[in-house]
Amino acid sequence: MNEPVVSQASAAPKRRVWPGHAYPLGSSYDGAGTNFAIFSDVAEKVELCLIDEDGKEERINLEEVDAHIWHAYLPAVAPGQRYGYRVHGPYDPANGKRCDPNKLLVDPYARAFTGEFDGHPSLFSYDITNPDDPNARNTEDSLDHTMKSVVVNPFFDWGSDRAPKTPYHETVIYEAHVKGMTMTHPDVPEELRGTYAGLAHPAIIGYLKDLGVTAIELMPVHQFLQDDRLRDLGLRNYWGYNTFGFFAPQHDYAATKTAGGAVSEFKGMVRAFHEAGIEVILDVVYNHTAEGNHLGPTIAFRGIDNEAYYRLVDGDKRHYMDYTGTGNSLNVRDPHPLQMIMDSLRYWVTEMHVDGFRFDLASTLARELHDVDKLATFFDLVQQDPVVSQVKLIAEPWDVGEGGYQVGNFPPLWTEWNGKYRDTVRDFWRGEPATLGEFASRITGSSDLYANNGRRPTASINFVTAHDGFTLNDLVSYNEKHNEANGEGNRDGESHNRSWNCGVEGPTEDPEILELRARQRRNFLTTLLLSQGTPMIAHGDEIARTQGGNNNVYCQDNEIAWVDWELLEKNSDLHEFTRRLIRIRANHPVFRRRRFLAGGPLGEDVRDRDIAWLTPSGRPMTQDDWGFHMAKSVMVYLNGQAIGEPDSRGQRVEDDSWLIIFNAHYEEIDFSLPSAQFGQSWKLIVDTDEATGYPADPVTLDAEATLTVPGRATMLLRQVGLPLYSNDAEQPAKEETVDTADDYADKGIG
Repeated sequence: MNEPVVSQASAAPKRRVWPGHAYPLGSSYDGAGTNFAIFSDVAEKVELCLIDEDGKEERINLEEVDAHIWHAYLPAVAPGQRYGYRVHGPYDPANGKRCDPNKLLVDPYARAFTGEFDGHPSLFSYDITNPDDPNARNTEDSLDHTMKSVVVNPFFDWGSDRAPKTPYHETVIYEAHVKGMTMTHPDVPEELRGTYAGLAHPAIIGYLKDLGVTAIELMPVHQFLQDDRLRDLGLRNYWGYNTFGFFAPQHDYAATKTAGGAVSEFKGMVRAFHEAGIEVILDVVYNHTAEGNHLGPTIAFRGIDNEAYYRLVDGDKRHYMDYTGTGNSLNVRDPHPLQMIMDSLRYWVTEMHVDGFRFDLASTLARELHDVDKLATFFDLVQQDPVVSQVKLIAEPWDVGEGGYQVGNFPPLWTEWNGKYRDTVRDFWRGEPATLGEFASRITGSSDLYANNGRRPTASINFVTAHDGFTLNDLVSYNEKHNEANGEGNRDGESHNRSWNCGVEGPTEDPEILELRARQRRNFLTTLLLSQGTPMIAHGDEIARTQGGNNNVYCQDNEIAWVDWELLEKNSDLHEFTRRLIRIRANHPVFRRRRFLAGGPLGEDVRDRDIAWLTPSGRPMTQDDWGFHMAKSVMVYLNGQAIGEPDSRGQRVEDDSWLIIFNAHYEEIDFSLPSAQFGQSWKLIVDTDEATGYPADPVTLDAEATLTVPGRATMLLRQVGLPLYSNDAEQPAKEETVDTADDYADKGIG
């Protein structure tokens, strides 16, 4: 190697410092020493600061600079070493420059962190008692009040780990929180609750495997910051949408307390999920950082290169563009933040073995200029990347800026949280007029949104509830949000929830209202899990988890937001109902088609139709029927024989044919089953009027028979008598002996 450069730190012993390499960025241990590399275009001098366990600092001047990357290699520096940077350069906020060597900065590329930001005034480069005076500087040293970056051991025994690589049409996503899923679970050891190890416990993985989900989507686990405002209120940032460490797992979620131990614990969790055939998807927040607006602390990006990392207001570079509602937006017009995002994504796939990402407020990443551009550089980079392009990519297709609502407009490689699905399904079941036509589009994969650019129905990530908003139980129990516990006078959170309390706000003992709420929960789950597209369930909805009407529990790191596992026994019927619907979906490809459905002209022979829409009288829907703004009931025929899609081995897929009857009207309606050309007879399989979903009387009905469907209920029927077409000889009915719940399972129908 090159001759070492001697450190000039006055109080420290002489240390060997070699030039090292400009790539990769961050700290990289190779078994003999550690390479350090950090980007800054604006810096005039950069010091690497090694921190010992007593908090003492050794400063090492980085002499090597290549293409704005400051770097050095330090022999014998090993995993567990705490470090940070001091960046010397101009401090001129009015012109967008905020270098401040008095602040120890964390490494944006660090793989782990330790300690905590304590909110001390030294974390701020200005005088917090006089923020409007540009000359009022705070020159206090932040060393004792900031987090420290940690060198990690990259070596891990993955064994025979293999990614499940479940195709989208077979995917069922379960959105969950590391802490919320495990904090009250009786079978998870107390010392593991709230941690990656706790989430990897057989009790949790076994539960998810038995439920039938194929992917767990974790709310943010990148290292995030605890907000001073929440700390002052005695609250904590629970959701974690406040990232500053895009390469590091949140260290608070690690059972191990050794510096850097969160990395290996996270890897062990991923390996355990993969062994169970469950994918791990991360909710990632690349649209902004935790440093906030111009009044935020100087902890990393702001002090490293403010103009490069952030979108600044044109003509007023003291302030930040804010498309996220958090104070700043990452500058995806600059190549270095773009590189950081791509390096981060590749790291989590190649080193941490995750299977995909859900991008928070993804429209912000498309803002090269003011407007959202779906062909922005970021999406070009993802498209051509051989690693990132091969995992699941899910966009939250909106932000809070003008023109930010972009549902349906992301490139073909991407899937999207379908906010229109959520809104339409909620409106349909709460009885809003003029939703039937859009409801039909949403439950069949939203072809109006996704068919025009080569995407499939699975591009629609269908959901009714998510972390942001009411739980499923609260959606049917509250008309208004109840966020008083958040300390913001109930002003936070969405006010237009499209919810309906079924007659009483909040808890009640009224048996009729309780029964209606339970039926509505079953209606939502049936709609979700039998819709074309990729379904997502919010954690605990399958056991009627409640947040007491709080629709914004971002700061409730407590029982308000955690899953209450006592509900599993109390609401076992709902859990079993959800489990059965997932099995029906898994066993019957007609509910998870890879291609959009084709209806064909009205009145055409139904044998070649994928789908037919029928009125309660059993006849095909007309344009007038679709246009009737009060229509709340419809019967859907799904032709299993017309799927014609090859499976993974190239074999033609065929299935049973089905009828789904939706009655969102408040009164019961008599439905006439369709003529024999759709099927000679039908077996009632799911009835949401029953607590378990199993029909009280699993009758077999002939074509054109009358079936009374209660108000606000869904019924699913399976064809057991083959169709009888006008030019065919009479065909025999299928043999059918299904009568009990066990028989249903044996027949592969849940």
